[in-house]
Amino acid sequence: MSPRIAILEGVRTPFAKSGGSFKNVAADDLGAIVVREVLAKTGIDPGAFDEVVIGNVAQPIHAANVSRVIALKAGLPNQVVAHTVHRNCASGMQALSTGALQIISGQSDLVIAGGTECMSQIPLLFGAKMTELFVRLMRARTVGQRVKVLSSFRPSYLKPIIAIQLGLTDPICGLNMGETAEVLAREFGIDRAEQDRYALQSHQRAVEAMKEGRFGEEIVPVPVMPAYERLQMHDDGPRPEQSIEALKKLRPFFDRHAGTVTAGNACPLTDGAVALVLASERKVKELGIEPLGWITGSACAGLDGRRMGLGPAFATSKLLDDMNMEMSDFDLFELNEAFAAQVLANQVAFASDAFAQEELGRKKALGELPDEKLNVNGGAIALGHPVGATGARMALTLLKEMKRRGLQRGIASLCISGGLGAAIALEAA
Repeated sequence: MSPRIAILEGVRTPFAKSGGSFKNVAADDLGAIVVREVLAKTGIDPGAFDEVVIGNVAQPIHAANVSRVIALKAGLPNQVVAHTVHRNCASGMQALSTGALQIISGQSDLVIAGGTECMSQIPLLFGAKMTELFVRLMRARTVGQRVKVLSSFRPSYLKPIIAIQLGLTDPICGLNMGETAEVLAREFGIDRAEQDRYALQSHQRAVEAMKEGRFGEEIVPVPVMPAYERLQMHDDGPRPEQSIEALKKLRPFFDRHAGTVTAGNACPLTDGAVALVLASERKVKELGIEPLGWITGSACAGLDGRRMGLGPAFATSKLLDDMNMEMSDFDLFELNEAFAAQVLANQVAFASDAFAQEELGRKKALGELPDEKLNVNGGAIALGHPVGATGARMALTLLKEMKRRGLQRGIASLCISGGLGAAIALEAA
């Protein structure tokens, strides 16, 4: 990506389990909280921004173009335009890439980018028969017509359509995301014990990061509605008491007879939001702000939806080709933990010459994703995965950790439902 784009600052809410602390906080309100906070941290005049770009998947019906609603609720003036992007699990990362490309194209100098998701508020839907009954009832003009419509009602009409279940199912291959993880577990020979060990590691690393205050550098506390009697200060997913014994007790969730993927070795449904400030190099000099780091490249790649979990391998391969770089040029990695099986499959794929030759068109393997350089503060299995926000959270976490360790380059990547992968390259300032 030339020229490189600065990330001046970033913040996020705590990530809270769906149905928990943020169940009454809409996606636009979560987004407004982090945008207000990042404005306060940078001290930049809100009127100086050219654009707000927010990733979101569930698209709240009360806040069409949720990015614009967030911008105005956060206090940006009317002249600052905004748009929302949607690339499923990579929506937050897509917001960063889109904001960066706007700056490169000369359309913008200063952009707020991020993601938001309140999975708690993804609705239940009525089916076609109940919807049709409501329509006929609204059109009825007389009492007799209304009685006739109501008499046609059947209790079965009230069977809900679970929107989140539909959203997590690929309409092309017909598999939900957990089932695609089972595909990879079988293909790569990843057993239940390996997945549970990885899940435990995610919790242990996240708990350690919380204790040492690493996530505290990213998080803005959020008052809990409706009473506002307490603040949500931390992510509520990491479990200090998590153990292999507890994980072993969980039954397979997606393939109850022969499966290995459980609620314990998969990411939970989660609410949260992230906002970052992007700027051109010229604007960085003008503002006199030392950036957190730089976006130096991004890529998206497509693959078979049944194997969508391998998206990071495909996207990282494309990213490295675009940048004319190797895995060995990078010091730290974030790979979204949608499922332990999917992360472990990527570790094998990244290190495999055969996979590189047969799947990626490369002569040799991408390179190792060693445990000591991958998701060092845990990942979505512990922290959760608010789908519209995770990609932005990963970029923020990676930059903060590189600066702490004095490292220079990192890559964050995600698998994306529907058969896609995304990756972004970052440099610490």
